[in-house]
Amino acid sequence: MNAKEIREKTPAELVNTLESLKKELFQLRFQDAINQLENPMRISAVKKDIARVKTILREKEIQDSANS
Repeated sequence: MNAKEIREKTPAELVNTLESLKKELFQLRFQDAINQLENPMRISAVKKDIARVKTILREKEIQDSANS
């Protein structure tokens, strides 16, 4: 998921995306703990996606407060 795709989403969609990414990260960490993780690089990719979503969500909050 790249930043351009994330910026096109509404804040409500971003919150839903953030929740699903956090659930996925939990599942990946669980799989890693029991040695069933197929792609360990997916953990870092999900962490980066979470950071992107949080950053863009914060940008939208700042933009909305500046427009008000």
